[in-house]
Order: sequence, then structure tokens, then C-alpha cells
Amino acid sequence: MTYLLALDQGTSSTRSIVFDRQGQIVGLAQQPFQQLYPHPGWVEHDPVEIWQTQLQTAREALRQADLRGSQITAIGITNQRETTVLWDRKTGEPLHPAIVWQDRRTEPLCEPLRESGAEPMIGQSTGLKIDPYFSATKIKWLLDNVPGARQRAERGELAFGTIDSWLIWQLTGGRQHVTDVSNASRTMLFDIRSNAWHQDLLDMLDIPAALMPSVQPSASHFGTLDTALLGHDIPVMGVAGDQQSALFGQACFEPGMAKNTYGTGCFMLMHTGSSFQPSSHGLIATSAAQTSATPEYALEGSVFVAGAVVQWLRDGLNAFTQSSEIESLACSVPDSGGVMLVPAFTGLGAPWWRPDARGTLTGLTRGTHMGHIARAALESIAFQTASVLQAMSRDAVACGASPLTELRVDGGASVNDFLMQFQADLLGIPVIRPDNVETTALGAAWLAGLATGVYDGRDELTHAWTPERTFEPAMTRDWANTRLQEWEHAVRQTCAD
Repeated sequence: MTYLLALDQGTSSTRSIVFDRQGQIVGLAQQPFQQLYPHPGWVEHDPVEIWQTQLQTAREALRQADLRGSQITAIGITNQRETTVLWDRKTGEPLHPAIVWQDRRTEPLCEPLRESGAEPMIGQSTGLKIDPYFSATKIKWLLDNVPGARQRAERGELAFGTIDSWLIWQLTGGRQHVTDVSNASRTMLFDIRSNAWHQDLLDMLDIPAALMPSVQPSASHFGTLDTALLGHDIPVMGVAGDQQSALFGQACFEPGMAKNTYGTGCFMLMHTGSSFQPSSHGLIATSAAQTSATPEYALEGSVFVAGAVVQWLRDGLNAFTQSSEIESLACSVPDSGGVMLVPAFTGLGAPWWRPDARGTLTGLTRGTHMGHIARAALESIAFQTASVLQAMSRDAVACGASPLTELRVDGGASVNDFLMQFQADLLGIPVIRPDNVETTALGAAWLAGLATGVYDGRDELTHAWTPERTFEPAMTRDWANTRLQEWEHAVRQTCAD
């Protein structure tokens, strides 16, 4: 038997999954870790805790599968993107808590860049918007605010990495400082046309090039584990940022194929092939997971708060004790009773890009109760996704592709049947949930399997992908358009100056 180990390091928990060659899960372990909020708008993680939970879950997943490290052919890594770590090259110790992708502290660094007129050049090179979401201004903030960091960086004593690089450094005992193209493309410092760090952007933000990891295709050899960690020197052969990994795990290999992941945030990606096409409708262009040196691209719409709105209802308002309870609570009412929730807790992402926006709850009456708010919360996830898909369809038409005809879905909230049906009703296209919703981890495993010859090619993976349920639209387009207009009105209220 052939087994692949996927290390899936997410925003709120760390997981490890052992897959067999057929993509079936034979071992899974998961651990949450602490979320740190030192100031309003700031979000941090402890990099050491991330590493410890990753190693612990890897060992537990092997134990559950009743396997030894020597029986694992290769490891694939997928990770929360943009989250930024600086560490000491000699000791491996982080200089500061990791600054998480959700963190908004660097907006004061972004505004002067926009005012300088740099955004068109940055968009043409990186495919991105100027936003605190991406790693570049996080790195600059750390260099400017951690005592001695800039001087040490200039002397070559420090390393920067997104979470994949941090894990690879730890897994290989500090021998490898590397990343893949999909994670590099999320830094706002990487030219995705040439697959190289952009020296002008590094200079613009005063970031020493010595900080940066080397960049490889997503399916390639990233290093070999220290034997003591899992009892064998297993190669790391696949790496991709979580959303590109999910696109790969959904077998969206052809231009025009799209997926949406419903996690802490919500991320829709459409494969656009080998041609780089910046968005004209508020999306970003990004590198897709690459199995060779040939660049591949995707359009992406990022919703900052999706599953996190459920966590807020659970932990902030104590509306229920388990996240799974929200579906029955939402279905206890026939509609939201006019309530609209715009969960702009950390600003609004695509297609609005309003980092200054904050959440609003409107349409309240004396008859409003928690069932209406729960329903409005779930609907807000679907509304945000619909706005992204509308922009993506306009971009697709502009570059000569066909509008989307289906949406493949995954992530924790994709198991919510109410949300998936509401999503299909809004979009007017089928929403397809695969048999294996662990597509993020599966994508990393598939990348590692391709790099080691476990799979012959993408055609084999295309045939391995199977749907579990298709949600067909059940409402009229007039109904959908009316609801979307109500949503746009709520967003305008949220963004009102």
C-alpha cells in the first residue's frame, strides 16, 4: 500500500491526514491553537505552538492509521497563507508572534503606497491589490517595530516565511529555507509572470532580499525530515497555500473551473490556465499550484469572514454551544425577517476592498430573535460569495472564457445543506460538494504523489474526483436578484463614510 501524509496548517486549527493512494482517509488528527488579539484589528499566532501542534497531529495521525514513518511515501504541506513569521537562522526562534492574514495593523503602511500611485505596477507584477491582507507590509512592520530586527535582517541573520516555510525549516532541522510559487504569490513581493522575487518591490518597502526563501514549483523536493521526528527520513514533495491546494484537490485543472472553500474566510478561485490576466472587477490574480516550472494562474475572490461569523455567534454572543447547531437554529424561521448581517469584522475583501469597513446588523425589529440573526449570518456567507462570483464571471467574459457553469465547494461550512442550497439559489448554477470535502489536504497529498510518481498525471486525479451531492437552483432569478439588491444596499450602508 502507498500512503501520503498531508500537513494541513489552518487559521484556527492544525491537522494532519494520512491518505491512501485512492485518496481515502486512513488517519486524521486535529488540534486547535490559541488565537491572540493584542489590540483591536490585530490577530497573532504563536509560531512555536503551530509547529508543536503540527508535529503532534502528524504523530497522532500515523498512530490512528497504525503506520510507521517508513510506510509514508511523501509529505505534502498546505497552510494558511500570508501569515508572516520572522525567525533567527541560528536558533530557529521566532522574533515575534506570527502576524495573521486577518490582521489589519499595517493599513497605515498601505495608504501611502496607494497614494503614491504604486497600485497599477503592483497589480501588473503580483496580481494583487495593496492591502494589509498580504505579507509585504507585515514584514515591513516587523522590521520597523521589533528592536534590532532591521539591522539583523540586513546582516542576513533572519529568515522570513509564510507558515509553509516555517514548517519546512522546523521539519528539516533548519536545512531548508524554501517556499512554493503559490505561497510566494501572496506576499505582494513576487512577480508571478517570471516566478521571481521583485527587487523593485523589495526596495520600495525596504525589505532585504536576504530574508526571502527560495521558490520552487508546488510539486518538487522541498527537503527531507529529520529522522527523529517521525522515525524516518520522509521527503516533503508537495507544498501549496490552502486555497490553491483546494483548487488542485477539487481537480480544477482546466481554465474556467472554479471552487469555493468555506472556512474561517471564504475563498473562490477560478483556474485561468497559463495566461496572466489581472482582474478588472475587484478580484486578484494569483499563482495556482504548479507541477512544473510553467506558470499557472487563477483569479481569486477573498471573503475575510465566513465561518468566523459562526464562531462569533457561538463565542461572542453565546447563541449556541456547537457550531453545527446553527443550521437548525437558522431553519427555525422561514426567512431572516428582513435582518441583514454584513460581517465586516476585519474590513471587506473582494470585490470591495474596504479595510475601513466594520460589521453591521440591520433590519432589526421587536420580533427579531436569534433564529433570524443565525439565518442572516449564514446568508451573509452566501451573499459575499455571490458578489465574488459575479465579479469573476465578468472577468471571465472579459478574457474570452465562458461564465461559470458550476461551483465546486469544500471546507467546514460546505457540510451545511441549508447554506449550500441558499448558495445555489443565489448563484443560479449547480453547487457540487465532493465525496471527500478534505480537498485542501487532498490537494497537498496529490501534489506530493505526483512529484514522487505515485500518480501518472492529472488525468488520473480528474477521474479520482467524485461528487457527493449536487445542489440545484430552486428559486427564480427574480427572487435572487431582489435578494442580491438587498445585500448590496446593506453593504453600501456598511461602507458609508
